Amino acid sequence: MKVVVTGQVGLDKKPFLQRVAALAKQEGFDLTLFHVGDMMYAEAPDVAAGKILDLPLGRLENLRRSVFKDILAESKKAPNVLINTHATFRWRHGLFFAFDHDQMKRLDADLYVVLVDGIDQVYRRLRHDGHHDPTLKDLMVWREEEILATELLSRLVRGHGRFFICVRGGEEQAQALVRLIFRPEMKKAYLSFPMSHVADSPDILADIERFRREMKRYFICFDPADMEKEKPITFQAIEAARDGRRTITVGEGPRRITLETNDVLGILPDVDGQIYVRDFKLIDQSDMIISLIPELPDGKPALSSGVERELQHAHESTRDVFVIWTPRRDPSPFITETATRVFRSSAEAVRFFLENHYVVEATNGTLFH
Repeated sequence: MKVVVTGQVGLDKKPFLQRVAALAKQEGFDLTLFHVGDMMYAEAPDVAAGKILDLPLGRLENLRRSVFKDILAESKKAPNVLINTHATFRWRHGLFFAFDHDQMKRLDADLYVVLVDGIDQVYRRLRHDGHHDPTLKDLMVWREEEILATELLSRLVRGHGRFFICVRGGEEQAQALVRLIFRPEMKKAYLSFPMSHVADSPDILADIERFRREMKRYFICFDPADMEKEKPITFQAIEAARDGRRTITVGEGPRRITLETNDVLGILPDVDGQIYVRDFKLIDQSDMIISLIPELPDGKPALSSGVERELQHAHESTRDVFVIWTPRRDPSPFITETATRVFRSSAEAVRFFLENHYVVEATNGTLFH
């Protein structure tokens, strides 16, 4: 298995992918990591840390080709390899690609994954490393370019959709990537549920959290809540602007950072646009959608316009559409006529998945938990 993992500068992919390799080893898989950036620095000892993108493009390309030549040779000896690289760079040279088609063609990777993270955290890491030039707007655009370029690379080399968007996160997200690489028989599920308009309902939020954790026991899950933490930041910026505050502070502990209110307001259209496009892509890379529709305190279903659009998109994309409907009132025909199956509880859904072989067994004969 050969995997190419990309992502914009500021993601700090290395420790996350090292954890992926460690988890893979625990499950009996030998995964060799190649960090292209580290290898390029090793080959150019005269270049100071963090300065390699300032090199003339000619030398940068020669370094990359030399390193990738070594990777191609080493990858023939390893049963499974993961290459940590980039698809594009947006730096002082402007926008430029970060791969060579002929070498990628020779590699012929089985899987192409682009990692994404909250833009506030990408910005925080770059600032911490002394890079003060990229703005929030720059980073939003770069993330979109990286996704597009990685998907295009996968199609140019393979001609089919072995491309996935995944979240650079913690243990849960690392485990999901291990499954994506080594457990292709596992079903991939997009999790759908209301978010913004249930933010003030702790009981509903607790139900959603239980639903998310339960589904992740059995499937490779693409979870919008792992990624869409930028929308609350925009709400915070709008409120700050109304109060006349020039900055907002987001994140906790080491993830804490202060942002200019106007800078956040400047990316409002980008946040909304990328959520819309990205969530549909996450559905397209899944086998099915599993949607939880809880009941609001007034007895109405917590059915947001976003969830409705996700269900319709999944239906039109011929994905299995599973709806867990917990309100006492019956769902409308717009739900029942487009759903593969409607359940009244998560427990009922899990029974169906187990009885109808949607959940596969691990190699040791036990269910994935």
